[in-house]
Amino acid sequence: MERTTALSGDPHIGIFCRVLGEIAIVSPEVPDEFCEALRKALDVDLVRTTIQGSSIVGSLVAGNSRAVIVSGLATPDEVRALEDYREVYRLEGAMNAAGNVILANDRFAAVHPEMEPDVLEEVKSHLSVEVTRLTLGGVKTVGMAGCATNRGILVHARATPKEIGRLESVTDLPIGTGSVNMGSGLIGTALLVNSRGFIAGAETSGFELGRIADVFGFVEGI
Repeated sequence: MERTTALSGDPHIGIFCRVLGEIAIVSPEVPDEFCEALRKALDVDLVRTTIQGSSIVGSLVAGNSRAVIVSGLATPDEVRALEDYREVYRLEGAMNAAGNVILANDRFAAVHPEMEPDVLEEVKSHLSVEVTRLTLGGVKTVGMAGCATNRGILVHARATPKEIGRLESVTDLPIGTGSVNMGSGLIGTALLVNSRGFIAGAETSGFELGRIADVFGFVEGI
């Protein structure tokens, strides 16, 4: 099975797609060949919608099996498209690129260190998880500096022991450091993963793929 792909030549596939368990959210204009690669690698149902009229769905959506958090600028039609699958919470205010500022699974959420307390409480309530403010490798946009499933967490290669310790305080899942696309620590920009499989940006090396497989428990499938 192919473990890497690109979207119209762009290896930053995590910017254009958000995988939440058994669903993958992509814009309607995403090519069929990319959607088929997602289905084969992750065994997902596709939800086709833009967010605030944009195709950069991965940057604007976060969530887990309980809820989807979207940009507060998402339209009513976009919200309705997601409500068939999850409860939807619209992230209002200046820090509304949910996929950039939230890293989540069914056990925890890590958020941008400057997220307002009332917004953090809303995230906690809707996702029904513990929430911690965090950076990863010094990067505040934690949703793009890591990926998390209910099997493991892969974070920026330069994440510090203190940052990893903060994650360990809210989850007992395996946590590993790594990279994508030949050395980028912005894991979320180029990795789509769930409990069934994964697919990474086209420039991701064999070594990087092995690290991804190890952290998320897919070694036998590589």
